[in-house]
Amino acid sequence: MKFYTYWRSTAAYRVRIALKLKGLETAEHFIHLSRNGGEQFSDDYKNINPQALVPSLVLDDGRVLTQSMAILEYLEESYPDPPILPSDRYERAEVRAASQLITSDIHPINNLRVGQYLKSTFGHDQDDVIIWMRHWMNLGFSAFQEMIRGDTEFCFSSRPGMADICLVAQLYNGHRWGASLDRFPRLLDIENACLATDAFAQSVPENQPDSE
Repeated sequence: MKFYTYWRSTAAYRVRIALKLKGLETAEHFIHLSRNGGEQFSDDYKNINPQALVPSLVLDDGRVLTQSMAILEYLEESYPDPPILPSDRYERAEVRAASQLITSDIHPINNLRVGQYLKSTFGHDQDDVIIWMRHWMNLGFSAFQEMIRGDTEFCFSSRPGMADICLVAQLYNGHRWGASLDRFPRLLDIENACLATDAFAQSVPENQPDSE
């Protein structure tokens, strides 16, 4: 498989963790999101992903998957061991709900193109954008902390799963942009537990070949 990624992309970070957890090797192709006006906008890459976003996963037969959560679901169904979702239907829905709180409610309004639009269209500066991002992250993390279990090492069980993958990738942005993370001790404990595992440690953005 071919994995189109960028070291600081939160969405690519999620897929990278899942690939490592499941022991899957890919040929990595690095798409720099800000160099030369954004390599994601090249015709070659837009032929792979018309949305001009990362990640993209090209399967062995040439078919393409985009959107990190769709890729995670595909990996779970195709390579179920070790699982990142529970076997119980209700518990799977719980994990998906917590995961989507991050991937649908926090991340989309905090990504690069939203910040750029706030600046170019509404005249905001970088400080305004950072305040914006912190607000939505703090609001979302507060709800997430209430949604997960309080008696397990990870979000919902004794091993990391989909919710942990989404959490750790988003906490990276929280640290980067100065969100009030001390308010979320449970989330920080989970983050530390995840980063103590090989799959998460190997997936940290600064450990990627294209990091700057």
